[in-house]
Amino acid sequence: MRMRAGAENLFRATSNHKVKETVALELSFVNSNLQLLKEELEELNSSMDVYQNDSDSISVPMIPLGLKETKELDWAAPLKEMIWDHYGEDGSSYEMEIQSLMELRQAMRTPSRNEAGLELLMEYYSQLYFLDNRFFPPNKNLGLFFHWYDSLTGVPCHQRALAFEKGSVLFNIGALHTQIGARQDRTALQGVDCAIEAFQKAAGAFNYLKENFSNAPSLDMSTASLNMLVRLMIAQVQECVLEKVLLLHAQSDFLTCLQLAQEAARVEEVYALVHQTMTQPHVKDYVPFSWATMVQVKSEHFQALSHYYAAIALCDCAPASDTDLPEHEKAFLQFHVTPPEGPALALLLQDPEERRRLGKAHLKKAIMRHEEAMRIHGLCKILRKMDILQEVLCFAHKRSLSKYSEIDHEEDFFETPDAPDIHPKTHQKPEIKSPNFSKVKVTDIFHRLGPLSVFCAKNKWHPPRTVHLVRGENGFGFTLRGDSPVLIAGVIAGGCAAEAGLKEGDYIVSIDGKDCKWSKHGEVVQMLKVAGEEGTEVTVVTLQYSEGQAAGDKKSVAAMSSCSGVLLKGDKENSRRSPMQSKGASTLLAWGKKSKRSKTSTYSLPFSSVGDNDLAC
Repeated sequence: MRMRAGAENLFRATSNHKVKETVALELSFVNSNLQLLKEELEELNSSMDVYQNDSDSISVPMIPLGLKETKELDWAAPLKEMIWDHYGEDGSSYEMEIQSLMELRQAMRTPSRNEAGLELLMEYYSQLYFLDNRFFPPNKNLGLFFHWYDSLTGVPCHQRALAFEKGSVLFNIGALHTQIGARQDRTALQGVDCAIEAFQKAAGAFNYLKENFSNAPSLDMSTASLNMLVRLMIAQVQECVLEKVLLLHAQSDFLTCLQLAQEAARVEEVYALVHQTMTQPHVKDYVPFSWATMVQVKSEHFQALSHYYAAIALCDCAPASDTDLPEHEKAFLQFHVTPPEGPALALLLQDPEERRRLGKAHLKKAIMRHEEAMRIHGLCKILRKMDILQEVLCFAHKRSLSKYSEIDHEEDFFETPDAPDIHPKTHQKPEIKSPNFSKVKVTDIFHRLGPLSVFCAKNKWHPPRTVHLVRGENGFGFTLRGDSPVLIAGVIAGGCAAEAGLKEGDYIVSIDGKDCKWSKHGEVVQMLKVAGEEGTEVTVVTLQYSEGQAAGDKKSVAAMSSCSGVLLKGDKENSRRSPMQSKGASTLLAWGKKSKRSKTSTYSLPFSSVGDNDLAC
């Protein structure tokens, strides 16, 4: 790629005719090699047989996605610098936390293809929420580049925005669900249910990504591609629903065969929609040819199956009795898109010859669609290598031919009519299941920095300062309010605290070297009460400004300390809980490009619920 870029620059810059000819020849050679590499890479990344189940059963292969790959990332230096510059703490004291984060990311790069792998990806995704709020201010980045490769083409992309990291992890959650779904043994009811669940969750992950992330640098995360992937997953769910109906109804009566035909017609309809999406201008040059061909093959195959089951209902099931006739008439009336030519419905359902005639028309159409599916299948080199798919197509084709030969009579001189299309219908509509991050319990790796509602990236802090306090006649001379962390709500003029330099609005972060960012109000008061005559060392931090506030508001930070009632208004956060427990999507996806940061003043900092002022004495 670099050679081609250099050659193109030289071609544009030079005026020498011979040099231009030489460079043009080299460019042609390089472009030819790149095209070959691209085709080989596409064949590897879009491989469908890698993730199929290992059983000996015969079922139509599903289309899984490969995971996006990423380079190693060294968080250490940027995070240490941010901890020192922003929080005023020694970054080297957080080496254990940084190492845990790096190990988690390294493990996330190669998750196992099972539920444990999904939990690993979700854990890292949840940690990114904490990192975003801890270390990524609104108008500043850490200088880190997040490198990810396109899941299908392998083209590298990079961004400084943490949103790209989050989006890529979310994409991999969806991709891993597709692999788990494709590996299920769908000849058993449990396997079909697991496949349905996996593909529905994959659709949910891609849809979640589409709705909350825009301007993606890689094509696999573009809106058009994600829309295609959601539709593809829904189609594969619908295919599994048909397989489930087949397993549940081993003995097929007339109504069951009609249901199978309509389910197959529904599968054909959704795959036709997927193929239409894959051939759109922004998608067709990106989607692997094997995928588009597979989808088209499936569309033809399931259309053929719908007509086959219609023929079975008419030819293999006994004519309706007088008791069952009304129910059969009602079902058959809604079966075709347009009514079939011939006698009245009641006569058709009770006359074996008329049933055979219409069944023969459906079989003729089934055979034509089977042959078209096999023809399209033969056009793709990758699909020709999939023996299972070819075996399924050949089996279905031979079965329809056999049934046609069985019902075809030598004395049939009538022209076989064209069978009407079958009305698609399903008894189980696919669901788009969004990721449930609350299922994986996560603790903020950097919880030692303090409650996230206060010690976050948008709040800039003065360096911590330690003061020595000795109890006077009237105590230490200040009042406390709130917890996690405890706030100095008032300083008595002339008291010990005032002389030591404590101010209203300071946050107590440690007492005698013991961290108390997470301590409750009563705990801090008790620690101060037990101080001896020699006094106590109290470390406090002061809010410098908040990124969310206007520039003019930064000058009034000191004034805010007097408004203790406003300062202490907000939500309680005295436990390290996962952000994914929120019901709304806005909390989960505050990283999305589409979300807007609040422009309101952040002086009303979120604190815990508070009691009355308590004089430390």
